[in-house]
Amino acid sequence: MKWKAFIFVLIFGAIGSCLAQVQFEAKVSKEKLGINERLRIDFEMNQDGDNFNPPDFDGFRVVGGPNQAVSNSWINGKRSYSKTYSFFLAPQKRGRITIGQATIEIEGEIYKTSPIRVEVTAAVEKPKDGNNADFVASENVHLVAEVSKTDPYLNEAITVVYKMYVSNEVSITSSWRELDTPKYADFWSQNIDSRGNYKIFEGKYKGQDYRYVVLRTTVLYPQKSGELQIEPLTLDVPIDVLSNRRDIFGRRLTTRVNKTISAGKRTINVKPLPTDGRPADFSGAVGQFDFSVTADRTALDANESLQLAITVKGKGNLKLFDLPSVTVPSSLEMYEPEREENVTTKLSGMEGSVTDRYTVVPQFKGDFPIRPISFSYFDTDTRAYKTLTSDEIVINVANGPITEATNTSRDETAGKRVVETTDQFKYIMLDPALRSVDEKTFFRSSKFWYLLAAPFVFIPLLIVMDRNRRRRLLDVDRSRVRQADKLARKFLQEAKRNQNNKEAFYEALERALHNFLKAQLDLSTSEMSKEHIANLLRDNGVEEITIEDFTQLLKSCEFARYTPANSDTIRQDYEKAAQTMLQINKQMGR
Repeated sequence: MKWKAFIFVLIFGAIGSCLAQVQFEAKVSKEKLGINERLRIDFEMNQDGDNFNPPDFDGFRVVGGPNQAVSNSWINGKRSYSKTYSFFLAPQKRGRITIGQATIEIEGEIYKTSPIRVEVTAAVEKPKDGNNADFVASENVHLVAEVSKTDPYLNEAITVVYKMYVSNEVSITSSWRELDTPKYADFWSQNIDSRGNYKIFEGKYKGQDYRYVVLRTTVLYPQKSGELQIEPLTLDVPIDVLSNRRDIFGRRLTTRVNKTISAGKRTINVKPLPTDGRPADFSGAVGQFDFSVTADRTALDANESLQLAITVKGKGNLKLFDLPSVTVPSSLEMYEPEREENVTTKLSGMEGSVTDRYTVVPQFKGDFPIRPISFSYFDTDTRAYKTLTSDEIVINVANGPITEATNTSRDETAGKRVVETTDQFKYIMLDPALRSVDEKTFFRSSKFWYLLAAPFVFIPLLIVMDRNRRRRLLDVDRSRVRQADKLARKFLQEAKRNQNNKEAFYEALERALHNFLKAQLDLSTSEMSKEHIANLLRDNGVEEITIEDFTQLLKSCEFARYTPANSDTIRQDYEKAAQTMLQINKQMGR
């Protein structure tokens, strides 16, 4: 009878262990879908865990999620628990695609899901049903890229305006998310963004009344001729569609649908600049310009300086060409120019002025001419080259060394050698008026005794310092804590610098929080579960509200890659992290 009772206990123990076994698995909404459809994948577990890491989703684009759902119930005294992370994916290519393994940490153990293979086929035809929310959304929201000119000349400005048209049948009440940013290969580009302050306009789309917003305006200057491609802007947009269902007051309910919309590629045929009539000094300027060469003073003495400015102003590719250089007589010393740009980018392109400012210092007395300078550009209005020429500038140097050619005409001085005069060294002191210095014997001087005694003072001090350094190095735990505290401060500063980059900000903030815990609680990486951290903080006298703030920060960092975050949220998380770390230090008495 004893052995039967023993077998009975074993059987029920095995059943109990099976019932308590951890389950973590991945499920997909369908195993075969068209490239224009979406896939839902759920990662389910029957026990709560930490440090959930989804797969890379190679071959898919994440258009929604992670959405988290928790179910916890008691039936007949038995607890039933489940936790699910859900993602919505849009395929990016056809073929059989494998979704990799997800991992999670439960009670100190790492669990993994099995890989799932999904077949992506060609686009499938969706039913054109007016009651289908997906169909209604796709028919009433459109993204358009309007190009001001599709056949510009090389270096001629064109403007691309991205507009999103929304009909009165649907509405957009939540923020959209940018999936693909346009790429402008072989273009010089500059965005004129509205900085999120979108103004709603009334307009027409294919003859129908629509509302629209201007999402982005970009000014482009093609840098090579031929057929160039502008990559599309792609957005993930939450769209609210009226359904046939009604609430208790008879009002129609809305259904939210996430749609991926794209402006599509645009092709620009760039014409080369004509070769007929091209001036020899043409440097690539395209537009409409004025040209001037000015000096801030034309009368001065030798060894004084003047400023010579070469300025091009107008409308065109002002930042994309070189200004003409200037040649001055050898009696004028000229330094490298300083570039000054006063250029603004508008819808029509760049406008303003560009100046090269030279510093010129005359060396001798006399009149020195600066010959006229020419500047050539291609005028896009007349489709012809134009050349502008400056006036001659004469620099009059009233006082200074003279040359044999001072009184001759300017034409006679060209190319002649400068003749030195007898007073050419009058500015150099030829009589230095040196005096002798009494020699003092170094031996037995004060400096001699100081240097002699220095080794006997500093060598013992260096020995003591070296012993202290070695003692600190031998204290491995304390050294590790100091290093962790140093890294926490470093990564917190790095997070502050990267507040404009969501991914870099949350990655640096997470490292700062982890290293802060290592420094304060002497933790290792394997002990970074939220429950263990919370218990240790409580044991060290940290208040519950502070523990909750710190845990919430860890969760924010964990989900930051998959959830949108604006600049206000990022700034609040940074301030909250700095304040929470300070509160933990105070409450732990450090």
